[in-house]
Amino acid sequence: MILITLIMKKAKNILKGLLALAIVFLFTQCTENKNTTPAPAAPAAGGSVEGMKIAYVEIDSLLTKYRFWNDLNELMIQKEENIRTTLNEKAKALDAAMRDFQRKYENNGFVSQESAQQQQARLMKQQQELQQLQEKLSKELADENQKNSLQLRDSINSFLKIYNKTKGYSLIISNSGFDNLLYADKAFDITQEIVDGLNARYTPNLKK
Repeated sequence: MILITLIMKKAKNILKGLLALAIVFLFTQCTENKNTTPAPAAPAAGGSVEGMKIAYVEIDSLLTKYRFWNDLNELMIQKEENIRTTLNEKAKALDAAMRDFQRKYENNGFVSQESAQQQQARLMKQQQELQQLQEKLSKELADENQKNSLQLRDSINSFLKIYNKTKGYSLIISNSGFDNLLYADKAFDITQEIVDGLNARYTPNLKK
């Protein structure tokens, strides 16, 4: 008998990887400019400490507001649902076939023992093929998650390099809950600036 819950266990956990990878991004963009004067003591966003211009980004907030992440997340949810539907349908069909085989076997419905063994072998092969399909689809989704996570990281890092050419921060760090910063003055928070900049240059082209 096929347990659909067990078959889908890996697929249900796939999307967690994308968010987990995105949350651990560390934004560190160092600017070396020895021939310029120190940054102003009270910038519009961000702050300075002993000549270093520092700012931080709230990762949770950024991912919630970044349209690329939202579109990507929606796309991955759709793909996961398609995989779940495909596996569920195949699992239910196989489960019904195995139940039918059991009833037929118990009622001496096969013309011979050899016939029963052949049918059982076919069902076992289908079960193995279903498990292989589940592993294949889960791996494909996991691989795409990894690829998308790299794209997300690259899009943010690429923007920060351009953004920091005019801002001149010595350090831009990430903050996700209490993972990195226990406390930070909101004057150092440049999250909205980063979100606005990312969304301004994002052109939706994801295939759904």
